[in-house]
Order: sequence, then C-alpha cells, then structure tokens
Amino acid sequence: MRAVFAQDQKGRVDSALMPALSPHYQDEFTFDKPVNPALWNSVQAAHVSFGSENDLYFRTEVPPLQESSSWTGCGWRGERLNAQIVVWSADTLEQVRFKCSDLTDGHGYKIDKNNISLNMVRYVLANYPYGSDKVDCGGSPYKDGYLMPDRFEQFDRFDVPAKTARPVWVTINIPAGASPGHYKGNIEVLGKGFSRSLTVAVDVQNQLLPPPHDWKFRLDLWQNPWVLARGNHLQPWSPEHKLLLKKHLQLYADAGGKYITTYAVNSPWSDNSYTIEGGMIESTLQKNGKWKFDYKIFDEYVELAMSVGIDKAITVYTPIPGNYRFRYIDGATGNYITESWPPGSDKFKAYWGPFLDDLKAHLQKKGWLNKTYIGINENPMDETLTAIKFVRANWPGWKITYAGDWHPELKDMLTDYSYVKGKESPMDVIAERKAKGFTTTYYVCCTPPKPNTFLFSPPIEGRWIGWYASAYGYNGFLRWAYDAWTQDPNRDGRHGSWAAGDCYLVYPGANSGIRFEKLREGISDYEKIRILNEKASVSTDRKCKGLLAKLNAHMKVVAGETGFKEDTLKAQVSDGQELIRELSDRLAEKK
Repeated sequence: MRAVFAQDQKGRVDSALMPALSPHYQDEFTFDKPVNPALWNSVQAAHVSFGSENDLYFRTEVPPLQESSSWTGCGWRGERLNAQIVVWSADTLEQVRFKCSDLTDGHGYKIDKNNISLNMVRYVLANYPYGSDKVDCGGSPYKDGYLMPDRFEQFDRFDVPAKTARPVWVTINIPAGASPGHYKGNIEVLGKGFSRSLTVAVDVQNQLLPPPHDWKFRLDLWQNPWVLARGNHLQPWSPEHKLLLKKHLQLYADAGGKYITTYAVNSPWSDNSYTIEGGMIESTLQKNGKWKFDYKIFDEYVELAMSVGIDKAITVYTPIPGNYRFRYIDGATGNYITESWPPGSDKFKAYWGPFLDDLKAHLQKKGWLNKTYIGINENPMDETLTAIKFVRANWPGWKITYAGDWHPELKDMLTDYSYVKGKESPMDVIAERKAKGFTTTYYVCCTPPKPNTFLFSPPIEGRWIGWYASAYGYNGFLRWAYDAWTQDPNRDGRHGSWAAGDCYLVYPGANSGIRFEKLREGISDYEKIRILNEKASVSTDRKCKGLLAKLNAHMKVVAGETGFKEDTLKAQVSDGQELIRELSDRLAEKK
C-alpha cells in the first residue's frame, strides 16, 4: 500500500526523513512538501525560542511561536520542571550546541547546572495525524505515516537542515534541599556563525515533594523484559541483559512505578507482541504426575525491580491466558507441551491448585506474599468469575487485580480494580472500595481516542491523566504497555494492530520522551494535590480553607470533563496549577 499525504495534516512524512528509514519504508511511502512552504520564505537567519512543553513542533513546519528568550517556572523542592526550546532556520545550521549556567538567587544559594539536562527531541512515525480522535484498533496501521516529535536523545551538538525545526527538551530537577527563592541563569545556544542567549528563572516554593518511591500514586505500566534482550541481541537473563534491565527499570521507578509485571504463563496475550512475553515460572509435570515449579527467572526479575525501588506490588499473570493456552515441560521427554485449559476445566484445576499452593509458600519464604496480586485479564464474565472464585477458594487471602470494564458483580471481589476510561463506576463506588482498603485505578489503551498517550496525542492529555485520577478519586493509573516495542521503536511507532504509541512509552537505551514526561508531570501534580489537601484540611487559616475549596471545586470540573478538547484540557491544568501555587505559598506563610 502506497500512501500520499494530504498537505493540511500536521506531521506528514517528508523526504528529509528518507535516509533514516529502512528500504522497506522508502518503498512504502511517497513524500509531500510541508504545509504552507511559503512561510519559510519569510524566515531570516537562525531562530531560537522557548516554546511550550504542552505543544509539539513539527520538523518541516515553521514553528507558530512568538519568539521568547526567557522562561519562568515554579515548583516545589524535589520537583521536576520541564521546558522546551525550538531551533529553526531557512538555511542549514551547523554544530548547534547548548551551554547551561548555574541558577542563582542573588543571596548565595544556587541550583547547580548538573540539575539541568537537555535532550534533543527525535521524530517517530505515527499512523494518525496529530490530535486524531478517530482511532481504529483493527484497521490498516501502516497505510499512513506522520512524523511526531517524542523520543529523547542525548547530544553534544547537532545540525539543523534548511527549512526544518529541532525541539530540545529542558529538564530542571529542583533539589530537595534547595532554599526557597527566585533563581535565574542562562542557556547559551551556539552554532557555526551564530549565538543566542536564553534566560531561565525558577521560583522555588517552600514545599517538599517526596521522592518518587514515596509517592502514593499507584503507577502500573506493564513490562516485557524480553524486549531488551531481543533489541540488543543478548541472551535473555544474561548479566548483560540484566545490566540493561536495571537502567531501563530505573526510568519507571523515577516516575513512581509501583507494580512489577511477572508472568506465570508463556505468551499470555495471544502472541500479539513483536517480542513474546515469556513465562517466568517454569512448570514441569514429573513422571510421578506431580508438578514441579522453578522460580529462578521470577525471583531474578522481582529482585532486580526492587533494587531500583519498584517494590510496592507484584502482579502474576494469568489464570486465563489467550486461548487458554498453558505451556509446560513433560518430565518424561523434556519437551514443551502446550494445551488449552479453559477456566474450571479438570486440567485447569489440576494445575492451578498445586501451583497456587506452591506459589504461596514461595512468596512467604521470600517475604513477598502481602504485596503479590494474581492478575486476571479481561474475559467473558462467566470465565472471569470462575477464575476469581477458584483463586479465592484456594486461599481467601489472595489479592486479585483485574483490568477491564466496570462490572458491579466484581466490586467486592477484587483487591485492585482498574477500569477502562469511559466505562467506569460512579465515584462513590471508588470511595466505598477505598474505605474497605481496596485500590481502584483506571487505564487507557487503544480506547478511548482521547485522552490518551498515543504518539499523535496532544501532550497535555498525558498530564491531564494525573489530574483526572485525582479528581475522580482513583489511586492511580495503568497502561499497557511500558515497553512492548514495535519492530523499530526508535523510528517507527506503528504496530500491526494498534495506534502508534499504544504499545510503549519509553525507548531503547532507557530513553524517555515527551509522552512519558507529560504523564510523569500529571503524577507529580496528583501528589502535590494530595499533600495540599492533607495540610490545608487541618489548617485554621481562612484563606487556606478558601483556596482549598476553590481547588476542590476545580477538581469537580476536571472529573466531569467529557469533550477532551486540547485547549480545554490546557486551561484546566493551567488553572489548577495556579491554585496549587497560591495554596502552596499560603500554607508556607502559615507554618
């Protein structure tokens, strides 16, 4: 299928990308000119400006910016702030590089420049245009291609080809020990034959954001550790593989990741990933008819994740794999046997009874039992109920997690319940579950089209996800997947079945991107709202009480949002941030 891209759609593939694509992709696409190419005729010399971290800047488009050489952010001690710089020119720019200074407050305090990091934003192919609200999970995902800025890449210097733009993502980590105050510094942008000076200012408030490990937000991004082995041509679970995995998982931990994804069965999701999720617990049916279980890989992965701070929950998937397939070793021959065991069948019971007994004993020995969940993936309700009741009958203390539509009959059966956005319970049900010690989260996948974290989703949607979690009373957010990479994830996010970006949020080499950072921003906002509610609710100051009432009223607006227009979500987050700033300052004054 060849594709010709209309000239009124943002982000279309252009011929400048051809050297970066494999021959397969070169054959697949034809290339059009930029939207409004005449705009480049009015561009003079080199341009460098702060943009918005809530906007995307397309490679062959003149950035729609009123140029600004200064940026001001506001945050708590321990918070991460993001900004975006855009470089563009009608003529080629060579050797563009950045130099940061310390940020100082004029009173002898500083935020060291080592707390400022810069990443070039790379472009990745998506299969829908920017902001699309028409997403077909079963359509023809390769027929169209649109370049979307997302992937981060460290750099020393880079060139900017003529009539193109290059975004650079700026991250400022405010140290937890920073003194409150107003800090200023510079970012020098240098190149062959030009230089620009940008001013950065940060207002540090007298409030402390805990480290991500201590955040209460329950972030559950499903992992597939085999992708790193495949992508780097390594033997799975070799020392080299585990070394990369640790760095890869650290990115998740730094966003507050709470759940470790493990697999009791091989390929639980019907072989629909480019790299199959393998089983972590090997099951052998011995000659005497008894089962033997090997937890070597399971233990290694859990211990590795815990070593970087992901230690609140372990999910073991799943009693109902795709097509009910279970793979085990025949002890008599050493061969793998794959059979279909529907929930409630004799073979299902004959396996899952001994397995759950053995798993419980193993988890008790490791000290992990109280944080382990049996993961039941969405299936017809009769099968779901059969599996849940079987697990509960094995041991009433098992924690069970489930992701799917809201079903009233499951309300009190699940320790952890994640609803798909748009098919949720009323808010009072979440409050009831919380009072019983249960946790409730929500998720997005290939549905709904908005809000989401697709490559083509407006960045504000990722941040708004955290605001909605807070407003609706959720404990957190779930997403498949953290790293179910496509064939060439650094360059092409399109999948054989789903919208680009549905399968992964981070990139090979433990590289973040705009989508992941925006999601993290929303989680940070969630924590700040939680902390402010705790502090202001016990304050006797009338102004604090009034600001808290305004914030809570604003959250009701967020909870009731149905349109998900980009400008509306931007306004909701911006207005909420202003209330957070005011309440933060007032509480600091009244200490």
